[in-house]
Amino acid sequence: MKELLKGWNTIPNWLTYLRIVLVPVFAVLFHKGYIAAALIVLAVSGLSDFFDGKIARRFNMVSDLGKLIDPVADKLTEITIAVLFFLKFREGEGLIKTFSWIFLIFIIKEFLMVAFGAFMLSIGLRPSAAEIWGKAATMVFYLVMIAIVMFGPGVGLLAKYWTIPDLPLLIMVIVSAVLTVVAFIGYIPSSAKQILDKIKSKKAN
Repeated sequence: MKELLKGWNTIPNWLTYLRIVLVPVFAVLFHKGYIAAALIVLAVSGLSDFFDGKIARRFNMVSDLGKLIDPVADKLTEITIAVLFFLKFREGEGLIKTFSWIFLIFIIKEFLMVAFGAFMLSIGLRPSAAEIWGKAATMVFYLVMIAIVMFGPGVGLLAKYWTIPDLPLLIMVIVSAVLTVVAFIGYIPSSAKQILDKIKSKKAN
């Protein structure tokens, strides 16, 4: 634990702490109907996610704690947004209500990641850091969700001026969901290798 907390007080880690704190803030604002404020919070969360890794690598501030809590912040954010949108679009009509189940893909994937990550920690392994597909999936997820908060039918801040048509909206969410599944599959080989190496090491001892 002492080794894990080494280097906790860095700018990238504080940006990640901020993202974690913003999760319930966004949920409350969105649920209460303060869409403009919720959009600002979501944008700040997305920007902090974009900059924390860049700052960490540019100024040599990469830490074990940062590698651990960065995906935790991503998962908390994505689960919260997916649950809120699933519940909201379930109240809609037609295609919007039909495709609301797609948000369950995000929810299930993130819960699986959390459960698998907890299992790895329990056996003394650290979950793999996000690969390129993981980062791409997160970025697209943020962009799509911000677009929904701005122009989504029934929820968009600016929907009274222009609303994303149902079919393009469906395609956007499906693309984000596919990237999410690809990113999840991308975690499997490295994680499986860690577990197999752990088993081989135990047998050797």
